[in-house]
Amino acid sequence: MRAALCKQFGGPEVITVETIEDPKPGDDEAVIKVSAVALNFLDTLMIRGKYQYKIEPPFSPGVEVAGTIAELGSGVTGFSVGDRVLAFIRMNGCRELVLTKASELIALPDGVDDKAASCFTVTYGTAVHALGNRAKLQAGETVAVLGASGGAGLAAVEIAKLMDARVIAAASSAEKLEVCKAHGADEVINYKDEDLKEQLKALTGGKGADVIYDCVGGPYSEPALRATAWEGRFLVVGFAAGEIPKIPLNLLLLKGCAMVGVFWGEFATRDPAGHRRNIEQVIEWCASGKLKPHIDATYSLDQTRDALEAIDQRRATGKVIVLPQTA
Repeated sequence: MRAALCKQFGGPEVITVETIEDPKPGDDEAVIKVSAVALNFLDTLMIRGKYQYKIEPPFSPGVEVAGTIAELGSGVTGFSVGDRVLAFIRMNGCRELVLTKASELIALPDGVDDKAASCFTVTYGTAVHALGNRAKLQAGETVAVLGASGGAGLAAVEIAKLMDARVIAAASSAEKLEVCKAHGADEVINYKDEDLKEQLKALTGGKGADVIYDCVGGPYSEPALRATAWEGRFLVVGFAAGEIPKIPLNLLLLKGCAMVGVFWGEFATRDPAGHRRNIEQVIEWCASGKLKPHIDATYSLDQTRDALEAIDQRRATGKVIVLPQTA
């Protein structure tokens, strides 16, 4: 099979495409013929060896895939060769065939295509976990999403709207904010040109946002925290700006608010049943037409480097997809 490989740590330029041996499933394992793999900001960190957990090369980027079951190991029940599935596989997605534990497989219904399904686990799984499990979001509350046009942020905009929240999207350009409005944002802030704290307060009548969904970190976290409502929840999701901010803890005391860590990958490992429930909810929303992931662009396996560069250089809005079976 062919695979996009990271054989040494570095930027997207280190990715090569080579032919390697086909995987063989062991007990309770499955091989998926991958039709679509969604890439994420975390992949740009993993290939540099800078993600929360470090994978030693060689490996392939891509942790969420969709496709059909090509082979099953002994002991696997509930699935058959040819079934359409998605899976969160933690690495090696950008390959024609991937090996995974059968317990990671989630069946796909008719009406949900593989490109959409490949997006569900990381960004949408994170959004449902963060807003539902961690923030305990209530209908009618206001959610402010930082980095709202990227894959993680746009998923949060969409999920918050499905949970009947009012959504304020913050991003760095008018073009990115137009995408946010098209996907449900009620209000928008261009934090490159506008004062984030003052605009959040103005749009909430001085109250502040009930929930901050922070995918960015860097210089935007503290202004957003200062515009958090009394007993608000500040969700620490990621640090796309590259800097982990140092927060004055007195702000939490003064606002009676909470900063809440969101490590979705660890949640999926520790609570697989909860993870499965969340993803099945996302699948249901998509199958019913309530949710349609925004795909910025699709790439062939040979273009995996280009796909990673689009994310790395902040050019992408929504999701970036690699299609391993496409020449």
